[in-house]
Amino acid sequence: MISKGENTAKAVATAFAVALALVLGACSDDNDTNTPDDGGSGASRTAVIETASGPVQGKISQGVSQFLGIPFAAPPVGNLRWRPPESPQPWQDTLDTVAYGDTCAQTNTLGVFAAPSASEDCLYVNVFAQKDIDAQAGLPVMIWIYGGALFDGESDDYDGSKLVKQGNVLVVTFNYRLNVFGFISHPALDDEGHAFSNYGFMDQQFVFQWVRDNITAFGGDPDNVTIFGESAGGRSVLAHLISPPATGLFQRAIMQSGAGLPTVSLDTAEAAGVDFATQVSCQSDDPVQTTECLRSLSAEEIQSMAPSYQSRQILPIDGTILTQPLDSALAAGDFSQVPVIAGTNKDENTLFVGLSELTSGSALTADGYTDQINSSYGDNAAEVLAQYPLSDYDAPALAYSAVTTDSGYVCPALRADRLFAAYVPVYAYEFIDRTAPAFAPAVSFPYGAYHTSEIQYLFPLYHGAQGTPNELNDAQQALSDDMVSYWIRFAGSGDPNTSSTPQWPPYTADNPRYQSLELPEPVTRDFPDLDSAHHCDLWDGLAG
Repeated sequence: MISKGENTAKAVATAFAVALALVLGACSDDNDTNTPDDGGSGASRTAVIETASGPVQGKISQGVSQFLGIPFAAPPVGNLRWRPPESPQPWQDTLDTVAYGDTCAQTNTLGVFAAPSASEDCLYVNVFAQKDIDAQAGLPVMIWIYGGALFDGESDDYDGSKLVKQGNVLVVTFNYRLNVFGFISHPALDDEGHAFSNYGFMDQQFVFQWVRDNITAFGGDPDNVTIFGESAGGRSVLAHLISPPATGLFQRAIMQSGAGLPTVSLDTAEAAGVDFATQVSCQSDDPVQTTECLRSLSAEEIQSMAPSYQSRQILPIDGTILTQPLDSALAAGDFSQVPVIAGTNKDENTLFVGLSELTSGSALTADGYTDQINSSYGDNAAEVLAQYPLSDYDAPALAYSAVTTDSGYVCPALRADRLFAAYVPVYAYEFIDRTAPAFAPAVSFPYGAYHTSEIQYLFPLYHGAQGTPNELNDAQQALSDDMVSYWIRFAGSGDPNTSSTPQWPPYTADNPRYQSLELPEPVTRDFPDLDSAHHCDLWDGLAG
């Protein structure tokens, strides 16, 4: 495999592949044809753009300039593993950026959502810009952070072309370190004199800095940046809202299904790190020996020797990236006070209950549902079962999904909305298209408006790394157009409204409203009704 950390080698290899495609006419299906700059070859190339590290040239596809696989940091390998990101080695020759970089090291723990990788040379950024780039345009910039529980995921799955074409914006996607490679604490690592623990969040903030320093050349405005993400990407947005080093690097924030930020103490995180080092046979009384051993292991060795660490998210209050728990920061107004869009999906957890069924090969039974509730809620189980009786649902799996959707997603998100609204404009939503196409295999119950189902309305044909892509029907396409309009308008002005979309009022304590993203078109509804539908009185009480 060619190392993408060696920029010259990557440029030569990619240039050869592009030249071969031009000769064979292989690019004609993926790129616009008969455009003024294609030279009759059947494939269009972008203008050469100068970045701080060197010149890059991308491709024009779907009427959009795409620069894929630009190194934004040095490969975090060898002695750079478990250190803050550093700038890449500069290059002189034009770098062909027409293919995504490697996916960051991960195992496949989320079904068809993700795909395995053992690459640590993965810190690449992608820019989707207007077809005709104008460095004076000063367009709003949207930086997408993918989900995957901070242990899976990749930027390859998200095509920003629709957002760019429907509105005058730029879309930036990127990879960041995941699982144990991106989030680990260990006393020996943490005492080396650099920022530590939340390396994946450091990668994300390094991209924000890259955008600040480079996006003007692509036609973007570095002072009008929206960060947005789904699931762990939404949680990442929350992290940056309360992270001191991220202050000033963005002007708006969108959180999709990203309720809560489960932080732990540094002591707890370091104890887990010592356990990890022991599992991979590197723990010793000598800190230098321990860190040298940890950095000498291959990614494959780490994945095989400590598999449980490929599906954990341990986020410590490290003192630099995260300095306090989310709820206390929001309650005190100690966060970047920018306009916010925040929301969840009607049936979030059907995806995970479905993945469990696919893995086990059997559907959840009535007894199994009761056992799960008793195990999870102990003395409060009877109250939970009374609020979610099996008689109210077509299948035990749907009852369990409702419990975990409400307790883990919707109600925490609504609590956060109330805290945000004391300081900043908040636009709340619920995505409720229960006919949304499913990219995962069918199970014994309907997925409904499942976790990740709204992504395909923003990023067409989204299907995870290995799922089945689906076209939206006409009604869903109309909803997609409205959602994209809301998102890009918000990115431009901090207000999602235009004359062509149903009005979306902000949530306020005096006028608690949210937008129901439903067919045939979005509708404004009352916040108390959303609270009631998801039994938030119960969950707010249990949350203390």
